[in-house]
Amino acid sequence: MSLWLQWMQQIQAIAQTGIHYSNTPYDKERYEKLLEIAIEIGSEYGNIPAETLREIHVQQSGYATPRVDVRAACFLENKILLVRERADGCWALPGGWADVGDEPSVSAEREVWEESGYFCKAQRLIGVFDGNRKIGELSLFHAYKIVFLCRLTGEHQEIDSPEIIEYGFFGRDEIPPLSLSRSWPELIEECFLQSERENRPSAFD
Repeated sequence: MSLWLQWMQQIQAIAQTGIHYSNTPYDKERYEKLLEIAIEIGSEYGNIPAETLREIHVQQSGYATPRVDVRAACFLENKILLVRERADGCWALPGGWADVGDEPSVSAEREVWEESGYFCKAQRLIGVFDGNRKIGELSLFHAYKIVFLCRLTGEHQEIDSPEIIEYGFFGRDEIPPLSLSRSWPELIEECFLQSERENRPSAFD
């Protein structure tokens, strides 16, 4: 992960938490200044408009914690289901940001249907990963990735997803170019290992 992004994330988190717990106008003013510094870093090194960053940061409130990205690994005849992202033209496990109010597994199951047209049921946890310390960057904010091993159920339905170009099933030696901020090669390999070994412990970090 880029060093400037680490700086921005950490400063933004300190500022967000500080603003939430500030007891005096003076403390709040200091933390708001820290937030502006984080915005300046993102604008300078990430080439992102300051106003865009300011709008994103204002939406965050309370104690700063990582965001949650959920993914599903579904297999058919020993091949893994991947979807091709419209954003970068590369492939990833079906998934996305978890929705507030949903159980993590339910969010993953819904993402599979919305992105591929397949219904599935989560079977067990593959692992919990620090997405920002893997290849690529999930977002401007620190994020954890929760990945479930899922079983396909029911019939396939054709869907029209605004985020996905196509879907497909791939063997271990057939993996197409990956959208690295969403699914990296080691993660795909871990999914294959979990599907092959029922008693394999869940991975983490």
